[in-house]
Formats: sequence, C-alpha cells, structure tokens
Amino acid sequence: MSPANSSSSNSNDAGANSPPESRPSNFIRDQVIKDLETGKYDGQVQTRFPPEPNGYLHIGHAKSICLNFGLADEFGGKTNLRFDDTNPEKEEQEYVDSIMKDVRWLGFQWDGLSYASDYFDRLYEWAIKLINDGKAYVDDLSAEEIRKYRGTLTEPGKDSPHRNRSKEENLDIFERMRKGEFPDGSRVLRAKIDMASPNLNMRDPVMYRILHAEHHRTGGNWCIYPMYDYAHGQSDSIERVTHSICTLEFEDHRPLYNWFIQQLGIFPSQQMEFDRLALTYTLLSKRKLLTLVQEKRVTGWDDPRMPTLSGIRRRGYTPEAIRNFCGAIGVSKTNGTLELAMLEHFVREDLNKRAPRVMAVLRPLKVVIDNYPEGQVDEVDAINNPEDESAGKRQVPFSKILYIEQDDFREDPPKQYYRLSPGREVRLRYGYFITARSVEKNDRGEVVEVHCTYDAATRGGNAPDGRKVKSTIHWVSAAHALDAEVRIYDTLFTKEDPNQVEEGQEFTANLNPISLEVIAQAKLEPSLANAPIEARYQFERLGYFCVDPDSRPGRLVFNRTVALKDTWAKVEKKIEKKSGS
Repeated sequence: MSPANSSSSNSNDAGANSPPESRPSNFIRDQVIKDLETGKYDGQVQTRFPPEPNGYLHIGHAKSICLNFGLADEFGGKTNLRFDDTNPEKEEQEYVDSIMKDVRWLGFQWDGLSYASDYFDRLYEWAIKLINDGKAYVDDLSAEEIRKYRGTLTEPGKDSPHRNRSKEENLDIFERMRKGEFPDGSRVLRAKIDMASPNLNMRDPVMYRILHAEHHRTGGNWCIYPMYDYAHGQSDSIERVTHSICTLEFEDHRPLYNWFIQQLGIFPSQQMEFDRLALTYTLLSKRKLLTLVQEKRVTGWDDPRMPTLSGIRRRGYTPEAIRNFCGAIGVSKTNGTLELAMLEHFVREDLNKRAPRVMAVLRPLKVVIDNYPEGQVDEVDAINNPEDESAGKRQVPFSKILYIEQDDFREDPPKQYYRLSPGREVRLRYGYFITARSVEKNDRGEVVEVHCTYDAATRGGNAPDGRKVKSTIHWVSAAHALDAEVRIYDTLFTKEDPNQVEEGQEFTANLNPISLEVIAQAKLEPSLANAPIEARYQFERLGYFCVDPDSRPGRLVFNRTVALKDTWAKVEKKIEKKSGS
C-alpha cells in the first residue's frame, strides 16, 4: 500500500514519521506485532476498509481509514477498499464515487478495490454447503415471529418449527428463493447454531433474505441478498484479510464471524474491535445525516456544517490535520465522546503552518486619513506566513480611504479596550500609526465614517521616536478592495449530545437556528483576486478561511474554517458578566 501522494505518507498516528519502535502503541498494533513475530500469517498484514455505499463518509470513518491504511503502511502490508453492497435499496453509485474520492483526499490509495457483490456467487455456494452440512435451514417465520422466538438477554430462544426440515427440502426451497418464486420477507435462510446461546447473535442468525430490488452493480440478477454478518467475514476470508478491524458494536458478533469461517474451513481472518469516534455537537449517523439532506436542513452532503469528509473538506479542513487528530486520539476498548475543540485544535495547528496570511474586513467601517495625499497609493510589504520564511512577502496597496472592522472602533470605549477611538493612536498592520479625530454618523446615530490623521514617519509600523501603541489592527484599501461573500459557521446542533431530546421530539429539535451567518459585503485585499477553489488562508486576526466552490469570477465566496482565539472577546464577556448586561 502506498500513499496517494508524498505529502500524505504518514500513517494513522501523529508520530508516523518516527521509527516504528518509538511510535505510540495501541492494542491492535500490539496484536499485529505479535502475529508478525509468531508468523501467524506468514509475515503478511492485509487490512481492509469496508464502507456500505449508503451515504457519504464522515469524520468517524476517518479514524477507521487511518487505522487500517496506517497499520498496513507501517508494516509493509496492503489495504483493500471493499464496498459492503448487500443492501440494494439504500446503495447508490453516487456514494461509491464519493467514498473513493474521500479516501484519496485523506491521503491513501487502496491496493485492491472490491465489492461484496463480487462474491455473491461464492457466498451462495457456501450457503449450499452449510445446508448440506446441516448447518443452515430455510425458515418461513415472519421477521416479527423470528424476533419473538429469539428470546431475550435473560431467557433462551426457542426453535423455529421449520428448524428440522430435511436437507433436501431446504435445498429445494433455497434454490426457488434464488429463482424469485417467493415474495419479499416470506422466507429467510438461517444458520443452525444454538437457540439457547447466551449470545443472541448465535441464536440461528439470518444469512439471506428475499429482496426483489435492483442492485447498483448486479442489476436484477439476484433477489436474495446476504446479511452483513454472513457476507462480511467470508469476504474478509476471500481477500485473505489478516486483521479485520471493526468498531465495538461488532464485538458480540465476533463469535459468529469465527463460526462461519470455522464451519466453511476457509482462511482464518481475525476480527478486532476498537472504540468509535464521537464528538460533541456532532451527529455521526449516516441515517440521520441523510435525513438532514433529504429534509433540506442543510444544502447537501458537502454542506460545511456537516461532519462528512466532503463537508469538512469544503469548510477548509486539511487531510493532514485529520490524520494527526486520528493519530493523537488513538484506539481503545471504551467508547467515549471527544470535545469538538480538540479536532479544531489540530486544524488550527496545521493551517498555522501552511496557510498564507491576508487581510480581509468582514464588517467594513470606512476610515478616511485626512492628511494623506489625495490620489497617492503606497505599496506596503506584508509577510505571507511568519511560520514559513520561504513564503516570502507580498505588496498590499495603501491609500487615503480604508476599511477596518466595525469592532475595531468604539466612540465611547470601555476599560481595557485599546483599539481605535477618538484621540487614540493605533498601528495599521504593515502601514502607519493613525489617530482618530472625528466621526460621521447616519440618521440612526451609527458611526459610518471615521476621520483620522497619520504619521508618515511610521511607515512599516514603527515610530522613529520609539513611542509605542497598544493595538494593531488590519485594514483594506477601499479603492482596491475585492467584494466577497463570507460564510461564518457555528455548530449544527445546540446540544453537546444532539441525540438528547425530550419525549416525542426528533433529533432535529436540537438544530442550531444560527449555525450559518452570511456576510454579503466583505472586503478583501486584491491579492486574492485569483484565489483557487479550496485554497486556504488566514484572514489576519479573524481566523482561517477557504475558497468555496460557489465562487465565480469577480465574486469570491469564502467559508470560515475555524476561528482564531479572541482574547478581547473573553475580556468583553467578563465585563458584561460583571455589569450584569
């Protein structure tokens, strides 16, 4: 297995560039090492990532992708991408295409591409073998009756009246099921194991159900489809998967996984389970995410508020940040919920290193420098990225009329406010010291224009006499500014656990009504005129932003990826709390 590109060559943990013996360990990795040492699989490591193509991948899948591909990469093994396409009513080619795109974007390239449907013929043949061996039978009970016969956690199940059908009768009916003679739901094929087993998954689980539905790959060739528990382990075995890594909800299914392999006498793939990724303010259920899309609560699977990989890509997250995050959280045997802020930390950390700095004003307030020469334009040097000297500098136009943020001026400033206010001097980033002298207001009494003077000797942001100012603010030249739409995103849900609802409510009751704010008339420095789609920048003092695909020539659209830490906002909140406002 090789990464999709050279920048994505790290494995699933943050220490992927370290030698293997120094990397953070986990129980799955430890088992792989043990198997290699004992020669269990002749020194082979084969993993797989097996999504069902019934929706778009989300951040939870990223953990599994990084784990499977990362382990194989670390130990010189291979990883297959296999689509678990055994449920034709919910699966579409659109989802197949999106999954392949997302895996590549995350930085990985599979060694083998397969589908569970590739193995339908062999799975059917193995089902015949189990019937011949007395290990499977056709049951006429309805789904509801099967549930009743199954028993409970404290009470054993009871045998179906059809459990002891003859081999010949089972073979005959199963073949007729295959030919399409029976309606949906009228019969199933069940494994014959133990209806008194303490593990409910071993109480004669269903292997095949009748479903007259078009499959996105096999069309109408089949009208019986294997259940996940039957298809999964056997697909692993066919592909000689050595380490089949699943999430914890499949731990109780492992005995069944092993039972099918043992009864069929096929390659002994081993299943291992780890904790699912869960984040505050985030839903990671494809079914519920599909509901949001279908009900148009979001603009689509790639809405930047969605936790899908396509959504967070559009928002501006980097694959490197996701991989580093997945490596840092590790794997365990206990499910828990992580703070969304932790993921955002890794996004900031990565973008801080790679994102060019630019100046943008989201809520413009006009500033007129009265003593600046009319018609003069200076080009001031601006640093592209202080974290990367090789990024160099750019020139930004400076003129008599500028835009600054509305929040960077207060006519009547409170204590601890050091930005622009009447009589106060501040530094314009890369420019000059300016002092506010007067304001103009509209009919509602709102300040719409601030008149200032500047000190020409402070070009570059330093005063020859050594005087200091307490604040530096950003700006954009009005004559050169680009108009842009900027979309500010908040969490999609108001509760840390979106599934917590009052009786009778749906999870959509927790949707955040202000999860999106659209700023229609932002002003950007002219260097962004040809910014490509998905390009990421730091808007100085404001946060990290990404060019949205909705952008058109002459009309840029930016999404805020993540905010910067705002120390003034914390101070202001404390002041408001003390004043009781």
